[in-house]
Amino acid sequence: MSEYLIIGNGTAAVGCIEGIRSRDSESSITVISAEEHHVYSRPLISYYLEGKTDLERMLYRPRDFYEKNGVRLVFGRAVKLDAKKRTVTLADKQRLSFDRLCICTGSSPFVPPFDGLETVEKRFSFMTLDDSLALEKALSPESRVLIVGAGLIGLKCAEGIAGRVGSITVCDLADRVLSSILDSECAAVMQAHLEKQGIGFMLGDTAVRFDKNTAYMKSGAEVGFDILVLAVGVRAETSLAAQAGCEVNRGILIDDKMQTTVPGIFAAGDCSEGFDSSTGSRRVLAILPNAYMQGRNAGMNMAGGDSALEGLIPMNSIGFFGLHCATAGAYPEDAEVFEDRTEGIRRLYVKDGILCGFIVIGDVNKAGIYTSLIREKTPLDDADMDKLKKFPSLAVFLPETRRKKLGGVV
Repeated sequence: MSEYLIIGNGTAAVGCIEGIRSRDSESSITVISAEEHHVYSRPLISYYLEGKTDLERMLYRPRDFYEKNGVRLVFGRAVKLDAKKRTVTLADKQRLSFDRLCICTGSSPFVPPFDGLETVEKRFSFMTLDDSLALEKALSPESRVLIVGAGLIGLKCAEGIAGRVGSITVCDLADRVLSSILDSECAAVMQAHLEKQGIGFMLGDTAVRFDKNTAYMKSGAEVGFDILVLAVGVRAETSLAAQAGCEVNRGILIDDKMQTTVPGIFAAGDCSEGFDSSTGSRRVLAILPNAYMQGRNAGMNMAGGDSALEGLIPMNSIGFFGLHCATAGAYPEDAEVFEDRTEGIRRLYVKDGILCGFIVIGDVNKAGIYTSLIREKTPLDDADMDKLKKFPSLAVFLPETRRKKLGGVV
């Protein structure tokens, strides 16, 4: 019998629990949750503010998930990890022991040292359910909201509160929205759509100082607001791993079995730094599907398995006010670009005969086929690229290729 301990109670933790239980149905599992909530789907917090979902439908697993899997759930914040003694200490001094541990601590908001930030009474982050509930209490139909950050978190917040406040202004030092996943042309399409919903933008500009309800911008402009949302970025939570002697870079370094550099300690999800197969480099792949796959793989290996996880890539599937966008992989400057604008934008990036990335704005149906081609590094030698850029389908390949991918079925 083993003692399994998981720090964190998000998507990666669920994957870890299910991975352990796929091989070990008897040993104890304890989960430490800093949030006093049943596991929920974080991407839904903006939909909660919109009124498109409720707290029950946000659950990532049913209410009886922990009980059915024999999991002890402990609410508290882990503050110390001792790899030699195999213990984790919580803020309330409670100490938990383990034989094998998985760190699923996720990420936390990055807040630059803004001058005068402490003078802002109504300031919020937008990463957790508690953040969403706190922000909701502050909203009023007259509120002027300033969101610092035009990435995914900031824009989803804007969507969530649109229609519930007087005005929304989003600023970002980058010259475009969603700068980490969209090029300038595609970002302009998304920005124009958001502006039609009444959202204002100040791009290439950001707040540098605050004085109560006034933001002083880098450009010299002054912006008045009632509510401030900081969505500048996130950082992987690596402090506990570093305490334990695990090697840490931007995230906790792991191998393809989710093992850290300290035996018996694994890591998964947004706190970890793994291998991006689309670029051939190490990076934090902070995406929900990757978090689950990493967690499940870690759990299986914690329970005695020897499973390697490959083919992880950055990917996003998002939508704002009915306009959807899907992206995955990398966009090398020397890649060949195949584009279709029949409906929306479909942009495929091909290098060395292999699809390495894509951007789709509009109809994202079946975009998962593109993702699969990137993951599997499928040669496109016999693919009809004119068809593939319009319609993601295996039908663009010759019958022999389709038979290989479909196990003999065409």
